Amino acid sequence: MLSASAISQLQQWLNEHQFDAFFIPHEDEYLGEYTGDDQARLAWATGFTGSAGVAILAADGMHLFVDGRYTLQAQAQSPACHQHHLIETPPLTWLSEHLAQGRIAIDPRLHSANWLEQAQKLSQFEWQSLAQNPIDQLWHDRPAANLSAVECFAERYTGQSSLSKRQQIGAQLQQSKLDAVLLTQADSIAWLLNIRGRDIPCVPVALSHALINRAGEVSWFIDPSRLPEDWQQHVGEGVQCFAPEQLAEQLAQLSGQVIGFDPQQSNAWCQQHLQAAGAQLVDYGDPCVLPKACKNEVELTGMRDCHVRDGVAMVKFLHQLDRQVADGVELNEALLSDQLWQIRQLDNSCLEPSFDTISAAGSNAAMCHYNHNNSDQPATLQQGEVYLVDSGAQYIDGTTDITRTVAIGECDAQVKRAFTLVLKGHIAIATARFPQGLTGAQLDPLARQFLWANGMDFDHGTGHGVGHRLGVHEGPQRISKAGTAELKAGMVISNEPGYYRSNGFGIRIENLEVVVPVHVDGDRPTLGFSSLTRAPIDSRLIARELMTDAEIAWLNDYHKTVWHTLSPLLDDAADRDWLAQATQAI
Repeated sequence: MLSASAISQLQQWLNEHQFDAFFIPHEDEYLGEYTGDDQARLAWATGFTGSAGVAILAADGMHLFVDGRYTLQAQAQSPACHQHHLIETPPLTWLSEHLAQGRIAIDPRLHSANWLEQAQKLSQFEWQSLAQNPIDQLWHDRPAANLSAVECFAERYTGQSSLSKRQQIGAQLQQSKLDAVLLTQADSIAWLLNIRGRDIPCVPVALSHALINRAGEVSWFIDPSRLPEDWQQHVGEGVQCFAPEQLAEQLAQLSGQVIGFDPQQSNAWCQQHLQAAGAQLVDYGDPCVLPKACKNEVELTGMRDCHVRDGVAMVKFLHQLDRQVADGVELNEALLSDQLWQIRQLDNSCLEPSFDTISAAGSNAAMCHYNHNNSDQPATLQQGEVYLVDSGAQYIDGTTDITRTVAIGECDAQVKRAFTLVLKGHIAIATARFPQGLTGAQLDPLARQFLWANGMDFDHGTGHGVGHRLGVHEGPQRISKAGTAELKAGMVISNEPGYYRSNGFGIRIENLEVVVPVHVDGDRPTLGFSSLTRAPIDSRLIARELMTDAEIAWLNDYHKTVWHTLSPLLDDAADRDWLAQATQAI
């Protein structure tokens, strides 16, 4: 449907029900990063298909709020909408400045409880929670939900039984004097029950809700027809399955109980039903988040193993790229993205991408979250430019995410200088040693120091957490200016400083790292990083004179490890020869 037609229908609904505005967020009821096609209400209403944004329908039309990543895309896809910058003009701020008062409609399933609390502070408005979303009524060709079959994820991959995990969480709730906690994050439920699914792209989860009580018993809200015959034996005793439609009924039975609830990660609909039931709500973070983030040795073995297989695929791809460039083959961003995925799929343990590949040529790489699928014409590679490819996969035993910036022919001195400053920051993180208790915000300047000294910086975080065959973006760990979570042993985190010159070029170097204990002669427990990623870094882009001896030693040691790990796994002699050249000491 054209967005203009959708806007017209929604404005008619707005007038009939005497509302002054209606909020349309990108999120679904689980508030995750990815949504299924059946949940693309924002795209239906506006035409905008980006992964973040919100719209407000008002009397004067549809107002679309997106961040800087999506400005051009929104202009192209949503010409019938008024455009606003999501960060510079937050939607609630715009509303308070645009309307003096009025009745505002929201779907409480699609907003966090925290968001609604902030909204209700604008007391000049009457906030009306809808029982049914008007888009669901008007969207006549809406796709069916992708309700995948649930997979039992074996203990040989998880390293811990579901029963053991639930007992661990139950003991934590007992200590916190809680009767139960509501779980709304699909990856937390997948980790807790040792299950996986394919309900949404890139994140292998089954969308559902769950309640876990202080005895470690779980009420799981999912269609029972989706479960394999052996699921009860797999999860162990203490898990009862309910249809999703029974969630409201079960929440209503929690009267007088002390319930842990995460208002940032859980939707307002759940909060409203718990409050109506007379439950005592305690602001309590999802108890699965931290143990999920701190991988055990079995999970880390899977992560290490899948990164080796992913490294083989990357070598084959990078060699093929170099060969095609040398042969004068015309290459574009879409073709290269497809080639990389085809090579990854040669390994049967590779199941699906872990996110949409960023395949960016020339100046497109200056848009750090560029997606060639949103371009009318994918750009072709040109001599003297760089090509940036940020990609990853879900393997049976882990999740990968890697970025490499590749020279296409001979690049100029300014590109090499920027690349080397980024590499120095990458090495500073990779070699960091720090006392237990440090946060990502305290480490973040290490990655930026060389760029800062040269009047440069990058606008994204240095690193995000990564799940074990779960979300490629996982909390609480991150390295960024706002990374307040303590880094703990077993956490997997990306190391991806970059530099982006508008309309010029973009550079990013990304490995995944695992936080590990480091033995030093000191009086405090010390942590560091161990690189999981196995793929060469393009030494053709390095300005060697800017590197210290210690940095050169790190790069040479890293490349030696890549060579010794991957070369025995390469069947093609030409691939081995290319890798030998790519990992030569500088």
